[in-house]
Amino acid sequence: MSKEIHQNIASEVQRFQIIDQKENFLFLIGALLARVISLKKASEVMQLEPSEFLKILDLMGIEFSYLSEKDIEMEKNW
Repeated sequence: MSKEIHQNIASEVQRFQIIDQKENFLFLIGALLARVISLKKASEVMQLEPSEFLKILDLMGIEFSYLSEKDIEMEKNW
């Protein structure tokens, strides 16, 4: 994707004021959901507490769990 497309997408993220912060946040969401990084590391990069990062994800409607997919299914059927 071009830099312009990245900036257009990032501009839609209302939580952060600076475009670089927005781009970092979007990148970190992808890495977090792909389980490439931990919630603690993503929070550290954004200079947020993990609870704040989770709250932002929740407000954006992004589901995140520490559990594996198998664990999630097990809990749903509990």
